[in-house]
Amino acid sequence: MKAHVLLPIATFALLALLTSGAAFAQDAAIANPTTVHVRLDNLNVRVLESVLKPGQKEHVHSHPACIIYVISGGRVRSHTADGKSVDSELITGATIYREPTTHWTENIGTSPIHLIVTELKNSK
Repeated sequence: MKAHVLLPIATFALLALLTSGAAFAQDAAIANPTTVHVRLDNLNVRVLESVLKPGQKEHVHSHPACIIYVISGGRVRSHTADGKSVDSELITGATIYREPTTHWTENIGTSPIHLIVTELKNSK
């Protein structure tokens, strides 16, 4: 194939990859602007507030290591980047540590789920 034909094909393929969300991990607040809001962001931590109504689904996003405080719990289905999913119950008042992850979650219960997620940043 000639170079003038390959360039548009390569450009299209790169654009499709970059806009698909698979090319890089998505920031939780950017990927889910209606459900996730940044409440604090400094050199050490970033604090997110997340509310998922019954039946609501997030878009794929990533977190560094984080601590989750469950203000209001419920039933969730968490989907990982490799296509697996796990159903679980988030208990009101629980505090959970989670290693870095790329995922998306859906509320499969009957009540809103309200979380505070504290993302840990690397400190030197």
